Amino acid sequence: MTDHAHDLARVQEATERLLSAAAALDNAALAEPSRLPGWTRGHVLAHIARNADALVNVLEGRPMYVSAETRDADIERDAPRPLETHLTDVRDSAARFDAAGSAPGDWDRVVELRNGITDVAARLPFRRWVEIELHHVDLGAGYELEDLPAEFTERETEFLAQRFLGHPDVPPTLLSDGTRTWSTGQEADDPEITVTGTPADLLGWLAGRREGTSLEVKGGELPALPPL
Repeated sequence: MTDHAHDLARVQEATERLLSAAAALDNAALAEPSRLPGWTRGHVLAHIARNADALVNVLEGRPMYVSAETRDADIERDAPRPLETHLTDVRDSAARFDAAGSAPGDWDRVVELRNGITDVAARLPFRRWVEIELHHVDLGAGYELEDLPAEFTERETEFLAQRFLGHPDVPPTLLSDGTRTWSTGQEADDPEITVTGTPADLLGWLAGRREGTSLEVKGGELPALPPL
């Protein structure tokens, strides 16, 4: 069972780590490319702030975004802002999300996210945690997949393995970090392919942050994963 209060606390911790790292940058660094194609570091920070407000919308029963075009336009609008404006926006939007997530409510209710994706409300703090941790890595400011909290890495690996479970374009695959295992891809009694690697390398591949060249693959080639 998802403990949304526990995840809200993890979100706060991750946000503080992100803000500390961002505060060490300057305006010139914000205009430099991030690790996400076509996005500067300013784009990443703008997205993090706007995502918090979007999840508040979901918690309060509104559409996550007015439209995909509006989402993209808001990020483009906010990306060039000065560092202090970004920091204030990330901090204030995080406080709005925490307030909405701390309010009493039916945490078992089903909510709708982007592109028709649904989930239970209790999972939203974890989804927010994912946004902060992975986009902190995307900033390219010294925070790597190896620096992610172990709890986060394990849970996000399980989440992504489940996301691809049953996908017709992914062969039956067993994932292992040497200690734990997860099944993904087409369901079968026996997996066709076994993929083994460090927790960071497995997560990086599943999350589209690494190509998987450091992974050990048996039974075939490393599967090509569909976009997230």
